[in-house]
Amino acid sequence: MQVSLSRRIILKEINASNNLDMYDDPSSYDEEYESYQAEIPLLLKWASITKGTIIDLACGTGRATIPLANEGYKLMGIDIHQGMLDRAKEKSSRMNLKIDWVRQDCTQLNLKTKASLIYTVGNSFQHFLTNENQDALLSSVRNHLIDGGIFIFGTRFPNASELLSSPEEEYVRTYKDKNSQLIVEEYHISEYDALTQIQHNSTIKKYKDSEGEIVKETSSNISLRYVYPKEMERILHKYGLKILHLYKDWNGSPITSVSNEMIYICRKIND
Repeated sequence: MQVSLSRRIILKEINASNNLDMYDDPSSYDEEYESYQAEIPLLLKWASITKGTIIDLACGTGRATIPLANEGYKLMGIDIHQGMLDRAKEKSSRMNLKIDWVRQDCTQLNLKTKASLIYTVGNSFQHFLTNENQDALLSSVRNHLIDGGIFIFGTRFPNASELLSSPEEEYVRTYKDKNSQLIVEEYHISEYDALTQIQHNSTIKKYKDSEGEIVKETSSNISLRYVYPKEMERILHKYGLKILHLYKDWNGSPITSVSNEMIYICRKIND
């Protein structure tokens, strides 16, 4: 289905002003993403050689916070979305885990602690859409790392296929919703703006009954900033973060020009 110009403009305006649509239903978010644990082994490896508090930035519902706390590490989870934090608190309470959940903007951190390890996963780095936002995030990270501390994060690699976009609804998958037991057809719309390096995305979900009739339709929007490797190298250097490793995945595989992700392991250089 062709999407009108007016709809595409509205999509971009929504994403520019409110980039939290997909997080408004934390339980549904968990249903879709909680089982993804690819980052955990690498995070545990670095946690094992650090001391003190570990900070999970943009922690969401604790997908990567809770597993580390469950291994005995002292965790602090930071997020701007209260609903996601409430869900995280509920989950950690059921497991009797002591995690300090804090609602703060990651670009304006004001924590009364410094950490030997800070990380952000789930490609959260791409939520910081402007140069100013990225600068503020990395400044916050640097201010809350001890000298020699480690910062780990991942972001999608801006390869050619990743940036291909379509102004039409593209079918993605069909699955059964666990709560309603309805069949869900999922479609995506994606548009990349090369001037801002921002990809504007919309996810449409069509819920169907046993007769195949659409009984509900939802849409959520998200905008993602892409950063190129040399650009990232310069930004990190600006904030005194030395790249120790750059991988194409959380297994530590060497990056290539056709990779899908960039995983950075950085060390804070002493002031």
